[in-house]
Amino acid sequence: MSQYERKEQAIRRLLEGPTPAVPPELHDDAVRRGGRALRRRRAARRVLWTLLFAAVVAFAVWASLAQPWVEPPSDTTPPLTRW
Repeated sequence: MSQYERKEQAIRRLLEGPTPAVPPELHDDAVRRGGRALRRRRAARRVLWTLLFAAVVAFAVWASLAQPWVEPPSDTTPPLTRW
C-alpha cells in the first residue's frame, strides 16, 4: 500500500464517521498552503501587469521615434527639374 493510498483511507475514515471532523493540523496546513498560493498568484499577476505596462511603453516610444504611419519618401525616381 502506497503512502497516497494510506492517506486517502485515513481521510475517508474521518469523513465517513458520524460527524466529519477535520483535524486541526490539517486545517492549519490548508490555511498555510492557501495563503502561499494566493501570494504566488498575486506576485505573478503583478509581474504580468508590469511586463504588459513595459511593453506598452516600449511600443509607444518606438512608434513615436519610427513614425510607421508616415509614408517613406520615394527614392526610385529623380525629381523633375528643367522641362
